Formats: sequence, structure tokens, C-alpha cells
Amino acid sequence: MGPTTPAWNINNTVVNGSYDPENVFCIIKFNTLSVLTVIVAMVGLAGNAIVLWILGFNMHRNAFSVYVLNLAGADFLYLCAQIVWSLKCVLQLDSSYYPFVIIVLMFAYLAGLCMIAAINVERSLSVLWPIWYHCQRPRHTSAIMCALLWAFCIMLSLLYGEGCGFLLSQYEHSFCITCELIITALIIVLSVVPSVFSLALLVKIICGSHRIHVTRFYVTITLTVVVFLFFGLPFGIYWFLLPWITLNGIIFSDNVNKVITCLSCVNSCANPIIYFLVGSIRHCRFQRQTLKLLLQRAMQDIPEEESGEKGPSQVWETGNSLVQ
Repeated sequence: MGPTTPAWNINNTVVNGSYDPENVFCIIKFNTLSVLTVIVAMVGLAGNAIVLWILGFNMHRNAFSVYVLNLAGADFLYLCAQIVWSLKCVLQLDSSYYPFVIIVLMFAYLAGLCMIAAINVERSLSVLWPIWYHCQRPRHTSAIMCALLWAFCIMLSLLYGEGCGFLLSQYEHSFCITCELIITALIIVLSVVPSVFSLALLVKIICGSHRIHVTRFYVTITLTVVVFLFFGLPFGIYWFLLPWITLNGIIFSDNVNKVITCLSCVNSCANPIIYFLVGSIRHCRFQRQTLKLLLQRAMQDIPEEESGEKGPSQVWETGNSLVQ
């Protein structure tokens, strides 16, 4: 572990054999944040597991649901790693698995960010250039793109772990700094891309010569992007920019780290809630339906008024005929 690695733990020892009230208060607050992170992550695990089960085994997958399925997988993996790390901080367990957890955290975080960007690009292309999208787009583009994104993220994570001393190799300052710069630039680019494409799509909807109806899937993706920008992005910025900030003499407490970590878990936990919430709203009213039907409605990419007379399976097939 190199000198540029952010601090992930707190020293819970007693100073000079006596209890410092201020130190004890900091420890309690730190452990409280860790426990809260575990609770949020457990809720998120349940939600993403449901999404994985429904999309993976109980629904006909289409171009967009493939990305959502992979996003749920990335969130599930990320929350698992956060639970392991938070329990380690609370229970003061052995930290021999520290490098592995860090690599998994970074891998899952980058994968989720890539999936969000890919969903936005895919959705925007389908609206901005519909003829090209429906006539020229290869059939299995979504599945191939997801596989490439997973491979890219794991390769980048392993390179980072190798150069920064998380794996078997020794810490190499220049290589580690290069990896951190690349990952920071990637996070910035992948955060800007969804915003730009969402803005372009919004302009197309409002100012286009032909009226484009807002669909449930557009609302779902827009909410996902907004939640990520407010809750998920600070984790990536803090993680990879912290070494540069500390070099300039600015030091953040461990509690700031735990708050940002908890917010990132809220981001991964919020995605399934968004799906089911958007799917439950019909004509501005909440309706109780099965989770499968709610998820189908959230993935629905045709206007609600056009699908009002059709059954759930008909709506799904009509609005999402492009498979993978």
C-alpha cells in the first residue's frame, strides 16, 4: 500500500492507557456510520437480488434491460464488498483481505458507472437517430458491450492494484499515479457523458419538430443518473482525488470518508427502488402489482397512453422488440 492510498480505517486504541472523551465520541460516531452503511447495503443487496432474479430468469431481455441487469450485478457486487469492509471496521477483524476488497470495490464501482453511461448513450441514440438505430444496429450489441465493459474495468482495476501495491507487487509511485490519473479522467468522462446525452434527449423532447413522448424508461434512467451524480459520484472523486488533495495539506477526517461511503451505498440501493417506484405509478397514482410487472413497466419504452389497452406481456413485447 503506497503513500497515496486514502485512509480507510481509524485507530481505535486508547491513548496512553486513558480514555479521551473526544476520541471515544469519534470512535462511536465512526462505528455508527459503519453500521448504517451495512444496513443500507443489506437493503440494497435485497433489492438488486430481486432485479437480478427477475431480469435474469423471469423476463424476456431486450437491448436496455441487458444493461440494467449488468448494472444490478455491479451494484450487488459493490454492496457486498462494502458490507465486508464496514464489518471489518466495526469488528476490527483481520485486514489480510484488505487489498482484495479494495480491488473489488473499484472494479464494481467502475463497472456500474460504465453501465449507466452505456444505458444513456443507447437510449439517446434510439431517440436521436431512430432509423439508424432500429435498422443498422447489430442485434447483440448490448451483450457484447457489457462484456467489453466488464473486461475493461477488471483490467484497469488489476493494473491499479498491481502498480499501487495492493497485489503481490511492490508499490511503484509513478505507475500508481498514472493509474490514478487515468481512472480519475475516466470517472469524469463517464459522469459527463450521461449528463450530456440526457440533456440532448431532453432538448429533443422539448424542442424537436416531432413531438416525442416521455416514457417510463426515460424517467427511470433520468432518475438513475440524478441519484448517481448526487450520491455515487462523490465516492469516486474522493477516492481518486484524495491523494492529490492531501499533497496540498488538506486533510479529511475518517468520518467524511464514511459519510461518502454510506452515500455511495445509498446510490446502489436506490436503483431498484427507482425501478419499482416508476413502475408502480400509473396515471399519477400508485398501483399495487407484482414486482415483475412493476419492473416491466419501468423498462417500458413506449408512451403510457399507447399501452393502456394492452396487457403487461403485450406492452413488454411491443415496446421492447429489439433483443440484446
